[in-house]
Amino acid sequence: MTALNVKEIYHDLHQIPELGLEEYKTSAYLADALEKLGYDVTRNVGVTGVVGIEKGEEEGPVMLLRADMDALPFIINGEHVNIHACGHDAHSAMLLAAASILKGKIKRGTLKILFQPAEETLKGALGIIDAGVLEDVDLALGLHIRPVQDIPFGTLSPGVKHSSSTFVKVVLRGRSAHASRPHLGVNTIEAAAAIIHSVGAIKMNPNFSWSCKPTIINGGGTATNIIPDYTSMMFDIRSQTNEIMSELLERFQKVVHCVAEAFEAEAEIIFPGGVIPAAVLDDELTAEVAESIKEVVGAENLMPVLNNTGGEDFHYFANKYPNLKAAYFGVGVAAEPGLHDPNMHFNIEGLQNGVDVLVNMTLKKLG
Repeated sequence: MTALNVKEIYHDLHQIPELGLEEYKTSAYLADALEKLGYDVTRNVGVTGVVGIEKGEEEGPVMLLRADMDALPFIINGEHVNIHACGHDAHSAMLLAAASILKGKIKRGTLKILFQPAEETLKGALGIIDAGVLEDVDLALGLHIRPVQDIPFGTLSPGVKHSSSTFVKVVLRGRSAHASRPHLGVNTIEAAAAIIHSVGAIKMNPNFSWSCKPTIINGGGTATNIIPDYTSMMFDIRSQTNEIMSELLERFQKVVHCVAEAFEAEAEIIFPGGVIPAAVLDDELTAEVAESIKEVVGAENLMPVLNNTGGEDFHYFANKYPNLKAAYFGVGVAAEPGLHDPNMHFNIEGLQNGVDVLVNMTLKKLG
């Protein structure tokens, strides 16, 4: 069977950018291709996900290869548009091309090809988990193209260690009054300012990266002489480890409630998107990825493991199933000016390296 061309797949997918849980054309394209290759395909997994399965004749592990599919929303010149500004089209292209090479070469165990929806909304991996896809998986491997600031073109990193991240909404309710009688009211803007200052005074272990910063504040009404009784804020919170995130969130919530109480305001804390876990990558599997990279592109093109303050819902898999061994590698394609920029572009000649590492790693385990 002739291997599919990763660049041609990429060009096809790049023309049909779709948002999370709306990847109807994308998932149909990928599912159709897997079926033509001879995989046992399940569609509409976790709404729009696609799973392809190939089993070997001998006993062995269940290995999952995962790529995300969704694009990002932008408003450009007043028009709402979807753009693949994070490379998910590239990830799916690399995985589909790898699947075309691997078909018929699985001798032991089971290969699962997963095209996952809604990574950007942070709902996709959870939907895949709820669908039971990970129940029997022993090994999970993901990948992501890297911006030029991370690693040079043509190189690869064996591990991208994302941080734990979340965004938190804080709603403050006070008591309205005329500004000439401030003692009769509870000013939620003043309480918000004190909370922001106090949250900024939280100190965690400096040997690990972490941040807790306000990003949105809305308060006040239509008149300047009314004490505001309602203010809402958003905070972006990140941590290198899950343990520090737990402690940071505990202290954050304590600060918010204590300061609000001091101002006689009521505070409500909401986690609209949940808490994304930090990467817990398996050291042994990551070392094997490093060996694969050397075999594919040479030792001189093997880069170090990358610590990344961004979040990635792939890490829900190992968080939910602690016995699952996970690895997540980075593909150097000189993406610029940066991920999530509407003008993001990269050198597609680097995609074949990602394909080759996926194939090499899979054959080590299942071939």
